[in-house]
Amino acid sequence: MDPWASSEHLKFETAALTHPGHVRRFNEDCIFTDGARGIWVVADGMGGHRDGNLASAMIADAARGVGKSASLMEFAEAFRREIGIVNAELLARSQGRPEHIVGSTVAALLTHDGNYCCLWAGDSRCYLVRGGRIEQLSHDHTEVQELVDRGIISQEEAVSWPRRNVVTRAVGAIDDFELEQATGVIKSGDRFVLCSDGLTGHVKDEEILAVSTGLSANQASHELLELALARGGKDNISVVVVNVVDRGATTLVMR
Repeated sequence: MDPWASSEHLKFETAALTHPGHVRRFNEDCIFTDGARGIWVVADGMGGHRDGNLASAMIADAARGVGKSASLMEFAEAFRREIGIVNAELLARSQGRPEHIVGSTVAALLTHDGNYCCLWAGDSRCYLVRGGRIEQLSHDHTEVQELVDRGIISQEEAVSWPRRNVVTRAVGAIDDFELEQATGVIKSGDRFVLCSDGLTGHVKDEEILAVSTGLSANQASHELLELALARGGKDNISVVVVNVVDRGATTLVMR
C-alpha cells in the first residue's frame, strides 16, 4: 500500500493496522483504504455471532466497488447504496431468525474536493484531530450511549456499564437500516483516526490525541495498537490513521 495519495491541493498519508488481540481466536475486523479515491473504512464483525468476519469482509469489498463521483454527496450516496446491498444480503442469510444474524459495524471516511464525510453504524469510530484538540465525529449506536444521551447514566458510569458493548445499529441486523453521517471541510494538518472498539475499549480519547499529534501515520497507528495490546487486547483491534498535508508543503522525514 502506498502510504501517500493526493487529491486536489491536499495530500493524504495513510497507515492501517488490524490485530486479533490477545483473547479472541479469530479477527472479525476488516479494514479497507484507498487514499487515491479518498475512502477509508473500518468494519467490526459482530462478536458472538456466526461469520462476523464474513460480514466485515463484505463491507470492505463493497467499499472497493464504490466509484469516484462528481461530488462528495454523490460519493456518499454511492457508498450508502453498496452498504445497503450488503445489509440486504446479510439479512437474507439469516432468514429472519435472530440467532442466525450476521452483522458488522462500519466507520467510513470519504473525501472529495477538500471536504470530508464520515458515515457510520455501530460503535466503530471516526475522530478528527485538529488544532491540538480531538473530536469524535461519529456517535456510538449503543445501548449505553442512548442511556448517556437520555441523562440516565453519566459518561463516567458508562465506562463500566454491564451492557456497554450492546450495539443498537449494525449492517445486517435490521431491515430499516441507515448510515449516520457528519460532514465538514478538510484543513491542512488535520488527522483522522478510524478504529474499532477494540482500540477505544483500552485507549482514551485524550491518549489518541496525544499519540496521533506530531507523528507520522505509520508511527501513530503502531503506537495506538501497541498501547491497546499492552492493556490486555481483549477484542480485535483495528486502527486507520490519515494525516493531511498541503501538497505544496515541505515534509521532513527523519530516518
